[in-house]
Amino acid sequence: MASLTTADEAVEQRVRLHCLAHAGAGVASYRRWPVAAGPAVDVAALLLPGRDTRRREPRVTDRSGLLADLLGPLLEAAQAGPYALYGHSLGALVAYTLTRALADEEVPPPLFLAVGACLPPHATAALMSAAEAPDEQLLPLLGDLGSLPKGAAARPGGLWHRSVLPVLRDDLRLAKALRQAAMDPATGGPVNVPLLVFAGSDDPLAVPNALQEWRQWTTGPITVRTLVGDHFFAGDDALPALIGAACREHAAVGPGTPGPGTPGPGMPGPGASGAGPVAVRTTGCVR
Repeated sequence: MASLTTADEAVEQRVRLHCLAHAGAGVASYRRWPVAAGPAVDVAALLLPGRDTRRREPRVTDRSGLLADLLGPLLEAAQAGPYALYGHSLGALVAYTLTRALADEEVPPPLFLAVGACLPPHATAALMSAAEAPDEQLLPLLGDLGSLPKGAAARPGGLWHRSVLPVLRDDLRLAKALRQAAMDPATGGPVNVPLLVFAGSDDPLAVPNALQEWRQWTTGPITVRTLVGDHFFAGDDALPALIGAACREHAAVGPGTPGPGTPGPGMPGPGASGAGPVAVRTTGCVR
C-alpha cells in the first residue's frame, strides 16, 4: 500500500475547534460551522452559563468565575490532541483569557488563537464601559451594532428587555473584567501561539485598522484578515471555511512559524486559491 501523503495524514488527524460567541448570545451563530469548517475539524461551541440550556445557572462576570467554569474541560481537551480556539467579540476576550490560562498550566498549547470582531485588550470604546449605563445610553450603542430586535420585543418590558438585555449587561461586565486582567502582568500579556485576527469590513465597533493592534498580544506570527460583513459576520460560511483550513494546515506543518511577509496556514494571500471573494484584505505574518 502506498504511504500516506502529508495532506492525507493531516486529514486523518482531527482538530478540535473550540468556539466562543459574542455578548448576549448562546451558540446559535456556530450552528453551520461543523459543515462549513470542512473535513477533520470537530467544532465545539462552548456555552457560557446563563443562556440557552444553561440559562438557569448564574452568569460569570469576572476572570476567576470564567476559568472555574471553562478551564477544566479545556485542560482535558488539550491533552487529547490538536486543538484551536476562536472567539467572536466578547468571545475573543474569553478565548484569549483561556489561551493565557492554558499556558500557565503548562499543557500543550492550541495550534492557534483566532479572534474576530474584537478590539485588542488595551483599546477603548464607549460600549466597553456601558454595562452600568441607563437604557437610554446603552441601547443606542447596541443599535449601532445591529444588536437590537425589531417589533414588540424591543419595547420596554418586552421579552428582549427581560431576557436578553440582562445577559448583555453581565457580558459587558465580563468583557471589562477580562480586559483589565489582560493588562495585569500576573494574568495577562502576550500569548505564545500564532494569532489569526478577523475583522468585518463594515463593523462600526471593531474597525479593521484598529484590529492590527492585536500584534501586541502575541509573541508568535499574526495574520489579519478583513471579511465582508458587519459586526456579526461569524454566522457566514466564509469565516469557518478559513478557520477550518487553518486547522488542517497548522496540524499538517506542526510546530513552526511562517516566514515574514507570508500568509499563515489557512490564510491565502490576495488572489490565492481558496481566498474567495469575501477576503478583501490580508497582512503578512509579523512579529
